Amino acid sequence: MRLRLGLPKGSLQESTVKLFSRAGFKIVIHPRSYFPSIDDEEIEPFLIRAQEIPRYVEEGSLDAGITGRDWIKESEAKIKEVTELIYAKAGLRPVRWVLAVPADSPIRELKDLEGKKVATELVNVTRKFFEDRGIKVEVEFSWGATEVKPPLFADAIVELTETGTSLRAHKLRILETVLESTTCLIANPSAYEEEWKRRKIDHLSLLLRGALLAETKVGLKMNVEEKNLNKILSLLPAMKRPTVSPLAVKGWVAIETVCDEEEVKKLIPSLREAGAQDIIEFPLNKVIY
Repeated sequence: MRLRLGLPKGSLQESTVKLFSRAGFKIVIHPRSYFPSIDDEEIEPFLIRAQEIPRYVEEGSLDAGITGRDWIKESEAKIKEVTELIYAKAGLRPVRWVLAVPADSPIRELKDLEGKKVATELVNVTRKFFEDRGIKVEVEFSWGATEVKPPLFADAIVELTETGTSLRAHKLRILETVLESTTCLIANPSAYEEEWKRRKIDHLSLLLRGALLAETKVGLKMNVEEKNLNKILSLLPAMKRPTVSPLAVKGWVAIETVCDEEEVKKLIPSLREAGAQDIIEFPLNKVIY
């Protein structure tokens, strides 16, 4: 038995392959092929546009897939959301679909778009956004290069952004966020009811979440004299408590802990001042709670 798994082609492709690698799976995408190889004989991967994955998962062509919550909402697919995976093309954060107009546009508020044309790939979500606010607009599907549409081809756009750099480069001004989206691992409800497939999907979820969490964590090891132990422990964050082990040299212990990477540059000097020696910082592949 194999789990048919949809992997997103496009903007999420590279970051997804890297995430799987950190989770322990080696994925190789062959040139001009939509059938990647993976070093797990129980998984059959397919490279598919993220926009289509929810529909294929819903109908059962795929047992599970990696896609965005935006495309789940857009397709209105009836799927099982297994877990949220907060990563995108350029970083570990959600992305936004924003309503944008030319920087010099007289449009300042949503109501100014009454009767205007809005171009987007996210048609259903955008249409509902305006309907919920009682504003009548023409929502036109965009096949891509949406930033070039205003003002000649559309009055405004709803476009995906992670950092806002592309919008600024095209001299566009954000009016409002239409939707915030994150990456998700989803499953076909019937497939998820099957014991073997549910177990395989849950194991995959566990490893992917562990790899993501490890992205923001590092490990620390150090040697400490017992007389300084309490002072050192008061400085150390940990998921539970640091591990303390006696050394061969009497009166000394080894400490091992996990902490946020962003804290290390301030923490290490403080540990050194408090008496810690032989401090080692090391990367982590997975952190499983």
